[in-house]
Order: sequence, then structure tokens, then C-alpha cells
Amino acid sequence: MRLKIAHDAGSAANIAAAEVARTCADAVALRGRALVALSGGETPWLMLRELCHFDLPWQKIFVAQVDERVAPRGDAVRNLTRLEQILVREGPLPSGHLLPMPVESADLATAATDYQASLEACSGAPLQLDLLQLGLGTDGHTASLVPGDPVLKTNDRDVAVTREYQGLRRMTLTLPAINRARRRLWLVTGAAKNTRLSELLAGTGDVPAIAVSRDSAVVVADESAAAGLKAGPYPG
Repeated sequence: MRLKIAHDAGSAANIAAAEVARTCADAVALRGRALVALSGGETPWLMLRELCHFDLPWQKIFVAQVDERVAPRGDAVRNLTRLEQILVREGPLPSGHLLPMPVESADLATAATDYQASLEACSGAPLQLDLLQLGLGTDGHTASLVPGDPVLKTNDRDVAVTREYQGLRRMTLTLPAINRARRRLWLVTGAAKNTRLSELLAGTGDVPAIAVSRDSAVVVADESAAAGLKAGPYPG
């Protein structure tokens, strides 16, 4: 695991965008296509706007979701709403290359299984994402893997549905899918994340983020989140 420290959230977003772009270009060169999974949040939206400026083989890039709230299509709480706006309507990604989690289904369990199958159709089975971008919650959650949720113990599926969290259920990639990815990119900004970021880099504690593989992982943080920390590699 390696930490890169940026001056502010905007600079962190720019560094993260370059990491995503480099991974996509390398994956297309090696395997003919790239499959990445993205999380939501204000700094990730900045990252995506910067990513759209890169000259990439967009016709060979596919974007999946790390997690999604169970809410109607177009709802402001949906990550898909901003992904569609930034990457497709205003950006260069072909509309069919954005792979939305089917959270509007009446049968969420079956929908989760179907989503895994759709990702495997793109990457091969078992699912192996080229890059997975993660955030870090102040409670130590990442993706929609929150403390105490039974989905944390799921080891036989790559996509699952959580219990209610902050008023809504979520569909999320599970730890097996996250840890099988070729690369993991953490984007962490804000002073409120400092304690959890310190734990993540040290590999201490029992929050969900600690269960994520440290192999081939880069953490991009702003100075507020990384206060008291040093850039560079962290063991483990």
C-alpha cells in the first residue's frame, strides 16, 4: 500500500484521475478492454470530471459501480445519477459502457446475482476488475460494507444487498470481489477521515476497510486527511 498526499481535495482528485487513466490504458493494451468500478462522493465526482479530459480508448472502457443506494432512477442519492451526467451525457463514455447496479428490481437478491453475471461477461469469471476506486467513511466503512452488516461475511458472491444503512438498503460489491481486483485506489479527503486513514495505513482495528487487501493499493489523500502521516509505502 502506498500513500500519495495532495494539497487539497481538487489536487487529490487530479492525482486519482491520472491513476485511473493509466490503469485503463494499460488494461486495454494488455487485454483489449478495461473494467473499472467507481464509488460516489464529492471528491470522486471531481476525479471523474478530470478523467474525462484524458485521451483514452473510451470505446474499450467499461465502468461498473462499487455500490448503490436502493432508490428510484434519477434520485439525487443515487451514484448512477452523477455517473451518467459526468461520464456519459457530458463526457466521452459510450452509454452502453456504464454498467448500473439494478437496484430498482423488485427482487434485489436475484438482481445482485444478475449484476455479477453481467460483470463476468465483461471480465471473465471469476470477476476481476482492473481497478476499484474506494472511499473511506468516518465509521470505517468502504463501498457499502458497514460495521455489523452480515454482508461483511459473504464469501460466496461478488455482489450482495445490505441491510438498511442511513435510511436505505444498498447493493455492493463484496470483499471477495474487492480483494480480487488487480488494483485498488483509495480516495480519502477531509480532516474527519484522519483517524480512519491512519488505521487503514497501519492495518489496525476491526472496521470493514481493514479487511480490504493492501496488495496493489494506492491511497490518495489530501493534507487534511493525511495530517501527521508521511507519503510513501506502508507495509502489510
